[in-house]
Amino acid sequence: MKRVRRKTSASRSVDLLALAECVEKFAGKRIVLLGDFVADEFQSGEISRVSREAPVLILKHRETQIVPGGGANAAHNLATLGARVVPISAVGDDPAGNALLAFFRRKAISTSGIQKIKGWTTPTKTRFLAGWTHTTGQQVLRVDYEPNSRIPDAARQKIYRSLQSNLKSADALAVSDYSFGIANPDFLQRLFSNRKTDLLITLDVRYGLHTYAKCGISTATPNEAELEAAHHMTIAGNSAELCRAATETVAAMKLDTLLVTRGKHGMALFDTSGQASEIPVHGSDQAVDVTGAGDTVLAAYTLALTCGASPLEAAHIANIAGGLVVMKRGTATVSAEELLEAIRNEASGASL
Repeated sequence: MKRVRRKTSASRSVDLLALAECVEKFAGKRIVLLGDFVADEFQSGEISRVSREAPVLILKHRETQIVPGGGANAAHNLATLGARVVPISAVGDDPAGNALLAFFRRKAISTSGIQKIKGWTTPTKTRFLAGWTHTTGQQVLRVDYEPNSRIPDAARQKIYRSLQSNLKSADALAVSDYSFGIANPDFLQRLFSNRKTDLLITLDVRYGLHTYAKCGISTATPNEAELEAAHHMTIAGNSAELCRAATETVAAMKLDTLLVTRGKHGMALFDTSGQASEIPVHGSDQAVDVTGAGDTVLAAYTLALTCGASPLEAAHIANIAGGLVVMKRGTATVSAEELLEAIRNEASGASL
């Protein structure tokens, strides 16, 4: 295939063939994923009528589906992209937790690092989808079930011992913090702050980005809203404000790079020099469903960096992966084959 270059708005370009060659190296990379497992439950039904009791729809239940969400979705994406992923997490001894474990076993993904905790609730996001016969269901309600207690100390110690053991043979560590207590910055600080490590550590955190400042994080992938929250400011698409906040975060956390996802505006990559590379959204800016897109970005970005891609090349790969997954309904993944096809199609189109 002819080498074709793709430009960013900062006049920096990447070789699309190099991106494809990188994706071809994904298979077999051993990635440890420390993160909060979430069960994404979808209750689908057909609209039968409006209730006489209240002005609400009555749904005739059609099916219930439980798929990995949160850190579990990031682990699933890593596996779908070809990695040998080792998830380190916990679930409750409940139907949602059992469903996640069964899902991973069917996919031949290791569950040895996943603790099952009695009396603890698996975080679950239940979405109700309503539609007519032969139409696509639309989300009308979401109900969240969350743990009402912290993870027991004994289980937490097992989680951290498992993490330490599995890191010895890992190519990278991906941290997915959805604020349910599995990914703990205090533990990571004790683990990494007092010793040099060449291990790539990537981070996706919902709240408290800067609490990981002393954890040896190599790069993080916040969305624009999470960066706003970290700096108690409003960016609202303002490139100057985005650059200021991102540059401060890179310095405060001693990161190599920071990749900020911006929805329909694509992504922006920042490094220690303060230089920004803005990457336009891949494909359509009219997303079908953004559920779990950040998990896909974390997985693709981590794997690309592990395979020797430059941060800019890795960001382009993650951008394409994210662009593909938001065109799918529900909590979805992208395979290495889909990613390769998208890169090759873009290269073919650019060479015309």
